[in-house]
Amino acid sequence: MRQSTLGALGAFVMGFVLFLGGAYQPRNTPEWLLVIPLAVACAGVVVRRRAPMAALGCGVAALGLDVAFGPSLGTMLVLTDNLYSAALYGPVRYTRWILTMCSILAVVFGAVYWYLAQDWRALAVMLIQAGLVLVIPVTTAMVLRQQRDQATAERVRAEQVARLAELDREAAITAERTRMARELHDMIANHFSAIAIQSTAALSRKDLDPATIRKIMESVRENSVQGMTEMRSMIGLLRSEGDDSEATRPRVADVGDLVERARTAGVEAKLTVVGEPRGLPVSVDLAGYRIVQEALTNAMKHGDHRATVDVVYGERDVTLTVDNPVNGRRAGLPGSGAGLIGMRERAALVGGDFEAGPRDAGGWRVRARLPMDEESG
Repeated sequence: MRQSTLGALGAFVMGFVLFLGGAYQPRNTPEWLLVIPLAVACAGVVVRRRAPMAALGCGVAALGLDVAFGPSLGTMLVLTDNLYSAALYGPVRYTRWILTMCSILAVVFGAVYWYLAQDWRALAVMLIQAGLVLVIPVTTAMVLRQQRDQATAERVRAEQVARLAELDREAAITAERTRMARELHDMIANHFSAIAIQSTAALSRKDLDPATIRKIMESVRENSVQGMTEMRSMIGLLRSEGDDSEATRPRVADVGDLVERARTAGVEAKLTVVGEPRGLPVSVDLAGYRIVQEALTNAMKHGDHRATVDVVYGERDVTLTVDNPVNGRRAGLPGSGAGLIGMRERAALVGGDFEAGPRDAGGWRVRARLPMDEESG
């Protein structure tokens, strides 16, 4: 507001100096009346930003008074600011209307001046002058407004892109944290469940002979060492910069080791492989291995110490099935409840199917069908 007021005072002083210098068309009216339209036009400069349409009204009123009393150059120059402000700061829907009316006024002024002077050269001069005063300020404001709006749209678009990038980053971090949590759960739960079951059995039985206790402790040590080995392997993979996981990643072909480990933990586990084992995509290999591992862990915690594992290699997929009887008792071991969720997520991530639940013949069944082609997911 202060800046606009100072601008209006400067415009008035400029117009008054031009008036004193004789920059006006004398008429049969008192010359001091030309100060009135100048003041009205300068009042529009004061409100040019807060009320651009009011500034336009002041400019139109000043134009009418100036034509009646003069006209004068100072008022015409201030009028250009009134038109410019209305086109730049006013409602968009009025901009083209202002341009149309200014163009019509320029033509009317040129025609009237030609009619009075009866000279085509006068028509050209008046059209140019009227265009400079009425049309050029409006078109300049329209160009600047378009550039300003485009810059605003680009800034908003850039902010949206930055926000989307931030959301993508947060989603990637969340997905990576979920994947790491799932890996840690599936990796450690199997070993720790075996350790907990065997140590509980050793503590609850008072009649065990030293040979049996030694066998149990050897199994506990084996699971502890294996768990630490897998944990170190995962930490090494997280620290490594290259893709060195090919030699250490779990494979569906290695589920025999899981079955053997379950047997050591006291589970009567049986493995059946149908079809020719062959290489699978990394994600499918890992998902299949972890699903069998978690299913055997659940069999140890909730089952009746028996389980069968079937691996069927089809033409385009591999099917993994783990069956175990259920003893009907609640497990004495703590659980996170994330086992079934994690298995279902693993199957879904590679485009496979997963189901788990009671089977018709009794017991519990976990089945996962995983595509051999990684792109099919």
